Amino acid sequence: MLTLDVFRETLEKSPDDQTLLRAAECALLQSNANRHKHWEAALRIVDAKEMQQLNAQYRGKDRPTNVLSFPADLPADVTLDLLGDIVICAPVVQEEAATQGKPLAAHWDHMLIHGVLHLLGFDHESDAEATHMELLETQALATLGWPCPYQADPAHLAEGTTG
Repeated sequence: MLTLDVFRETLEKSPDDQTLLRAAECALLQSNANRHKHWEAALRIVDAKEMQQLNAQYRGKDRPTNVLSFPADLPADVTLDLLGDIVICAPVVQEEAATQGKPLAAHWDHMLIHGVLHLLGFDHESDAEATHMELLETQALATLGWPCPYQADPAHLAEGTTG
Protein backbone atom coordinates (compact mmCIF):
# COMPACT_ATOMS: atom_id res chain seq x y z
CA MET A 1 0.00 0.00 0.00
CA LEU A 2 2.84 2.44 0.83
CA THR A 3 6.57 2.55 0.42
CA LEU A 4 8.05 5.04 2.87
CA ASP A 5 11.72 5.86 2.37
CA VAL A 6 13.11 7.18 5.66
CA PHE A 7 16.23 9.34 5.78
CA ARG A 8 17.60 10.22 9.20
CA GLU A 9 19.67 13.41 8.99
CA THR A 10 20.08 13.84 12.74
CA LEU A 11 21.37 11.80 15.66
CA GLU A 12 18.19 12.59 17.61
CA LYS A 13 16.15 9.53 18.50
CA SER A 14 13.19 8.71 16.25
CA PRO A 15 10.80 5.78 15.80
CA ASP A 16 11.89 2.77 13.75
CA ASP A 17 10.90 2.50 10.09
CA GLN A 18 8.11 -0.02 10.70
CA THR A 19 6.47 2.21 13.31
CA LEU A 20 6.64 5.17 10.96
CA LEU A 21 5.21 3.14 8.08
CA ARG A 22 2.31 1.96 10.22
CA ALA A 23 1.35 5.54 11.15
CA ALA A 24 1.59 6.70 7.53
CA GLU A 25 -0.59 3.82 6.36
CA CYS A 26 -3.22 4.70 8.98
CA ALA A 27 -3.42 8.20 7.47
CA LEU A 28 -3.94 6.71 4.01
CA LEU A 29 -6.70 4.44 5.27
CA GLN A 30 -8.57 7.21 7.09
CA SER A 31 -8.33 9.53 4.10
CA ASN A 32 -9.91 6.95 1.79
CA ALA A 33 -6.95 7.27 -0.56
CA ASN A 34 -7.16 4.82 -3.44
CA ARG A 35 -6.38 1.49 -1.82
CA HIS A 36 -5.51 -0.10 -5.15
CA LYS A 37 -2.51 2.14 -5.65
CA HIS A 38 0.92 1.51 -4.24
CA TRP A 39 1.83 4.92 -2.90
CA GLU A 40 5.38 6.16 -2.39
CA ALA A 41 6.63 8.90 -0.08
CA ALA A 42 9.88 10.03 1.50
CA LEU A 43 10.41 11.08 5.10
CA ARG A 44 13.42 13.08 6.25
CA ILE A 45 14.06 13.42 9.95
CA VAL A 46 16.14 16.52 10.61
CA ASP A 47 17.57 18.74 13.34
CA ALA A 48 16.25 22.16 14.37
CA LYS A 49 18.78 24.12 12.30
CA GLU A 50 17.83 22.45 9.03
CA MET A 51 14.12 22.69 9.79
CA GLN A 52 14.45 26.39 10.55
CA GLN A 53 16.14 26.90 7.17
CA LEU A 54 13.41 24.96 5.36
CA ASN A 55 10.61 26.73 7.21
CA ALA A 56 12.14 30.12 6.37
CA GLN A 57 12.65 29.20 2.73
CA TYR A 58 9.25 27.66 2.05
CA ARG A 59 6.92 29.34 4.55
CA GLY A 60 8.70 32.59 5.37
CA LYS A 61 8.86 31.68 9.07
CA ASP A 62 12.35 31.90 10.56
CA ARG A 63 11.92 29.25 13.24
CA PRO A 64 11.89 25.47 13.30
CA THR A 65 8.53 23.75 13.04
CA ASN A 66 7.44 20.19 13.72
CA VAL A 67 6.52 18.98 10.22
CA LEU A 68 6.60 20.23 6.64
CA SER A 69 5.02 18.49 3.68
CA PHE A 70 5.97 18.85 0.04
CA PRO A 71 3.39 17.20 -2.24
CA ALA A 72 4.73 15.72 -5.47
CA ASP A 73 4.17 18.04 -8.40
CA LEU A 74 4.22 15.64 -11.32
CA PRO A 75 3.12 16.35 -14.88
CA ALA A 76 -0.36 15.04 -15.70
CA ASP A 77 1.01 12.39 -18.07
CA VAL A 78 3.19 10.82 -15.34
CA THR A 79 1.35 7.96 -13.69
CA LEU A 80 3.55 7.39 -10.65
CA ASP A 81 1.72 7.19 -7.34
CA LEU A 82 4.23 9.47 -5.65
CA LEU A 83 2.80 11.41 -2.72
CA GLY A 84 5.82 13.62 -2.03
CA ASP A 85 8.18 14.39 0.83
CA ILE A 86 7.65 14.95 4.53
CA VAL A 87 10.24 16.55 6.80
CA ILE A 88 9.93 16.10 10.57
CA CYS A 89 12.10 17.91 13.10
CA ALA A 90 13.01 15.44 15.84
CA PRO A 91 13.92 17.98 18.56
CA VAL A 92 10.73 20.00 18.00
CA VAL A 93 8.59 16.86 18.20
CA GLN A 94 10.37 15.86 21.42
CA GLU A 95 9.97 19.33 22.95
CA GLU A 96 6.28 19.57 22.01
CA ALA A 97 5.48 16.13 23.41
CA ALA A 98 7.13 17.05 26.72
CA THR A 99 5.51 20.50 26.89
CA GLN A 100 2.06 19.15 26.01
CA GLY A 101 2.34 16.12 28.30
CA LYS A 102 1.86 13.65 25.45
CA PRO A 103 3.62 10.33 24.93
CA LEU A 104 6.50 10.91 22.52
CA ALA A 105 5.45 7.95 20.36
CA ALA A 106 1.93 9.38 20.03
CA HIS A 107 3.25 12.77 18.95
CA TRP A 108 5.55 11.20 16.36
CA ASP A 109 2.59 9.26 14.95
CA HIS A 110 0.49 12.43 14.93
CA MET A 111 3.10 14.48 13.07
CA LEU A 112 3.58 11.81 10.41
CA ILE A 113 -0.19 11.36 9.96
CA HIS A 114 -0.53 15.14 9.69
CA GLY A 115 2.20 15.25 7.05
CA VAL A 116 0.70 12.43 4.99
CA LEU A 117 -2.71 14.10 5.02
CA HIS A 118 -1.10 17.28 3.66
CA LEU A 119 0.47 15.23 0.87
CA LEU A 120 -3.00 13.93 0.03
CA GLY A 121 -4.31 17.49 -0.32
CA PHE A 122 -5.88 18.05 3.09
CA ASP A 123 -5.27 21.37 4.80
CA HIS A 124 -6.27 23.45 7.81
CA GLU A 125 -6.51 26.94 6.31
CA SER A 126 -10.22 27.34 7.09
CA ASP A 127 -12.15 26.20 10.16
CA ALA A 128 -14.03 23.60 8.09
CA GLU A 129 -10.80 22.22 6.62
CA ALA A 130 -9.18 22.13 10.04
CA THR A 131 -12.14 20.30 11.56
CA HIS A 132 -12.09 17.69 8.79
CA MET A 133 -8.33 17.21 8.95
CA GLU A 134 -8.39 16.93 12.75
CA LEU A 135 -11.12 14.29 12.51
CA LEU A 136 -9.02 12.22 10.11
CA GLU A 137 -5.97 12.61 12.34
CA THR A 138 -7.92 11.63 15.44
CA GLN A 139 -9.39 8.57 13.71
CA ALA A 140 -5.98 7.46 12.43
CA LEU A 141 -4.45 7.93 15.88
CA ALA A 142 -7.30 5.97 17.49
CA THR A 143 -6.50 3.09 15.13
CA LEU A 144 -3.01 3.14 16.65
CA GLY A 145 -4.42 3.27 20.18
CA TRP A 146 -3.78 6.97 20.87
CA PRO A 147 -6.28 9.49 22.28
CA CYS A 148 -7.38 12.68 20.54
CA PRO A 149 -4.32 14.95 20.45
CA TYR A 150 -6.31 18.16 20.48
CA GLN A 151 -8.02 17.81 23.84
CA ALA A 152 -4.78 18.58 25.66
CA ASP A 153 -3.76 21.41 23.30
CA PRO A 154 -6.78 23.45 22.12
CA ALA A 155 -4.64 26.32 20.82
CA HIS A 156 -2.69 24.13 18.41
CA LEU A 157 -3.78 25.86 15.22
CA ALA A 158 -3.71 29.37 16.65
CA GLU A 159 -0.02 28.91 17.39
CA GLY A 160 0.63 27.91 13.78
CA THR A 161 3.27 25.35 14.66
CA THR A 162 1.94 22.52 12.54
CA GLY A 163 2.68 22.95 8.85
